[in-house]
Amino acid sequence: MGQRTQAAAGCLTMALGAGAGLALWAVDVRSRLWRFEAAPDWSVLYAELPLALLGGLAVGAASWALISRIKARS
Repeated sequence: MGQRTQAAAGCLTMALGAGAGLALWAVDVRSRLWRFEAAPDWSVLYAELPLALLGGLAVGAASWALISRIKARS
């Protein structure tokens, strides 16, 4: 596999990981945002969303490293 193909596959893996993190965060976000009747809970946006995206990126990087290591041994 060429260097450009590897780079493109790595970027795609990271984008899929971030998308998966975003998708998991978006599950039932409306009920988490409106926990209290008085006002919305904004920590859902400034705390949970970045952590979900970083978690997705970490999963993408780990899976890319695992796949690269398995392919290198073959």
